Amino acid sequence: MNTPHALHGRILTPLGWRRGHVRFDQHIHTLDVDDHAGDDNTLPVILPGFIDLHVHGGAGVDLMQGGDVARTIARTHARHGTTSLLGTTMTAAMDEIENALRGLAQVMAAPDSDAAQIVGVHLEGPFISPQRLGAQPPRTVEATLQCVQHLHALAPIKVLTLAPEIGQHTALIPALSNMGIRVQLGHSAGTYEDAVAALQAGATGFTHLFNGMTGVDHRNPGIAAAALAYAQYAEIIPDLHHVHRGVIRMAARAIPRLYAVTDATAATGMPDGEYALGEQRVHKCMGCVRLASGSLAGSALTMDQALRNLVDVGLELADAAQRVSTFQADYLALHDRGRIAPGLRADMVVLSPDLHLQQVWVGGQSISLQHA
Repeated sequence: MNTPHALHGRILTPLGWRRGHVRFDQHIHTLDVDDHAGDDNTLPVILPGFIDLHVHGGAGVDLMQGGDVARTIARTHARHGTTSLLGTTMTAAMDEIENALRGLAQVMAAPDSDAAQIVGVHLEGPFISPQRLGAQPPRTVEATLQCVQHLHALAPIKVLTLAPEIGQHTALIPALSNMGIRVQLGHSAGTYEDAVAALQAGATGFTHLFNGMTGVDHRNPGIAAAALAYAQYAEIIPDLHHVHRGVIRMAARAIPRLYAVTDATAATGMPDGEYALGEQRVHKCMGCVRLASGSLAGSALTMDQALRNLVDVGLELADAAQRVSTFQADYLALHDRGRIAPGLRADMVVLSPDLHLQQVWVGGQSISLQHA
């Protein structure tokens, strides 16, 4: 018999802010709330647990190392309020990608109770443009259905990034969509027209919007312009280094379900220094993670800081909360999370009125916020 728990505070419910209690064990049982809008700013803030769909590493380890490292990554991000995540690959030799996916699958099969739930893979490489590598190594290949099916059999691919202008990538999108994979456009030198064609073929999102893609020139628009014109969903890195705060606001107005990702690397949760990002060496300094060339290379962002940054750039807290949880759940059709409502998983975070993390609950299990 699971021990019931209760949290009291200002709760973000599907009907808006309410003041009262949420009672739960592994799942939420009841919301005992009053009809007030929950405008008491002295109460703790209770939000759905954060969902991060782009995570490379944390606590000094990188997913591409394979083995058991995904366990460390999931534990690290849980301490920052992430209750579900996608393990994200780098462009690499195929045997290295296979090794990373095998390790990820093993951790998914035997998850920890004190960690974020890994719900699958974001295959960010290798089906990208050699002209828009960003921090990815120069080991790109053209996607084939057989290759994706092989990788999907090793660990469930939920999101796949590709450059639509490469070879038969756009023609491949319907088959990938039929496999239940969300195809995102990114690391692309393609045109606005390439992106529109890919969306018409079934692509559903954009990988770290504005970064690693053609832009918003008003006479020669690129991939990012197509996102602003057509996208329902797109991910963005709100660390205030990758994208200017004013551009985050612009994107949030244009894209109804723009959502935050961390693009977190091994440097997340670690002091300044040198770390691995796939086969690359990156340097963390002053909150940024960069290649030796100075180019940004993923981030050291956590989802609790992403929430605070979204509020800092001018989004209302309820809006920001959806962009770190609800929209991600909807995007992946994770109908059992992303909201606080009876019957859903008890994935929740409790924050102080100034939005600093106090408690994290994953499937009704309390997560220690202290480093092991």
